[in-house]
Amino acid sequence: MNEDNLNIQIRQYLKKVGISSQRIIEQTIHKAIESGELNGSEVLDINMTLSVASLNISQQIDGKINLEN
Repeated sequence: MNEDNLNIQIRQYLKKVGISSQRIIEQTIHKAIESGELNGSEVLDINMTLSVASLNISQQIDGKINLEN
């Protein structure tokens, strides 16, 4: 196994995940504010699950998004 290639492959995947998930979150927050579901000062709990079935990995990553800052 080539360690450099592994690192590059993981980074490319994480970049794709980061960009895609940021767009989804931003669009959904904007829609929720426009509809009145959110007022723009909330702190949102967020979690994402990383899973790799062939490696039997399922890891939840928790965080918060503070809309007021």
